[in-house]
Amino acid sequence: MTFTLIDPSTGAAFREVHRADVEEVDAAVARAVVAQRSWAALAPVARADALRAFARAVEEHIDELARLEVLNSGHPIGSARWEASHVAQVLNFYAGAPERLSGQQIPVAGGLDVTFHEPYGVVGIIVPWNFPMTIASWGFAPALAAGNAVVLKPAELTPLTAVRLGELALEAGLPEGLFQVITGSGSIVGQRFVSHPDVRKVVFTGSTAVGTDVAAGCARELKPVTLELGGKSANIVFADADLEKAAAAAPGAVFDNAGQDCCARSRILVERSVYDRFLELLEPAVAAWRVGDPALESTEMGPLISAAHRSTVASFLEGADVAFRGSAPEGDGFWFAPTVVLAGREDRIAREEVFGPVVAVLPFDDEADAIALANDTAYGLAGSIWTENLGRAVRVSRGVKSGVLSVNSHSSVRYWTPFGGMKASGLGRELGPDAAEHFTETKNVFFATDAS
Repeated sequence: MTFTLIDPSTGAAFREVHRADVEEVDAAVARAVVAQRSWAALAPVARADALRAFARAVEEHIDELARLEVLNSGHPIGSARWEASHVAQVLNFYAGAPERLSGQQIPVAGGLDVTFHEPYGVVGIIVPWNFPMTIASWGFAPALAAGNAVVLKPAELTPLTAVRLGELALEAGLPEGLFQVITGSGSIVGQRFVSHPDVRKVVFTGSTAVGTDVAAGCARELKPVTLELGGKSANIVFADADLEKAAAAAPGAVFDNAGQDCCARSRILVERSVYDRFLELLEPAVAAWRVGDPALESTEMGPLISAAHRSTVASFLEGADVAFRGSAPEGDGFWFAPTVVLAGREDRIAREEVFGPVVAVLPFDDEADAIALANDTAYGLAGSIWTENLGRAVRVSRGVKSGVLSVNSHSSVRYWTPFGGMKASGLGRELGPDAAEHFTETKNVFFATDAS
């Protein structure tokens, strides 16, 4: 059986992709078990060299991977090229991990006590459709560095770059069975990752609803899981901020990738005394946001991923107080103009994740109100704070319940710093210097030295 891929910029079908069944998943896991044993037995420097070779292979195919992402995901070519480069950078970063997975020597009486970081074995990684390459690499690079084998399931809508990365891994010399990409449905492939006894850890990125089911299934198997889920991140603008800079940066914080980003700052919270002025500055910034053909270097935002998703995003505007909109192409493709909505605190658009190019703007009264409003959501993934007052920046960043915050910027992800959410935005952390350790279990060994 197969499923059909659609070009989001035209709405046209362009390829059929194989849909794996349970037996194929089981066969892939069996191959991974064999490959992992040999991989983990290699000297750390050998695993490091292999990952660097994989990184070089990706670097040599950045343009190819970017073109695939434009076709399959509708990402602007400039963004897609950055994403492919990011995969190589993540691989290079974690190529340094095998030689740095150091245990401890713990002082004890009567002997020597040491710890070892033992790989789990086979790791199942389930990747979403919004950032297919980058999010995949956040899982497979540290997992491989720690001595695991990886079986990766890309989203049905956007499998092409993951499939190509699997091929590049083999071309770079990684052993057969060590890094496999299995295309198929979440209900078959993803669920089998959860239930298979030889898949010893699962990494899932996607919706909170599905993530909850994945976590429940892993709990029944006593299987560790890392979850990176939804978000409703706040962009908090205080009256003492550089309003021109904050307004100019706001479109990129929410409309990048057409808002299909769990870190999107989809709520702009503005201190009441500068609320009207901020909106005056925001309108031309939104109007200038370039939406169009993702193959063009000048494009900043492409289409939404599918017709069904466009309908879901549009439903959030029913009855909404739309302040102003940007522009988008008409005709074929799943286009949606960037939209700014004036919202109340109880409005659906101010509380639920839209996952599209729609931002809700709300006023707040003071610092305490800003923190309370930012936290008035089930989610806690990312956020931004705009102020020239250092003390306020520290107080608010400590008060807001989010895993990743930026002050006077919108940065969320750097591969050398930890990333992950609080509350309904997930469990665990990805990236950063400790990510490889998260794919290991600590083993403690005591050696008696007492001659008696």
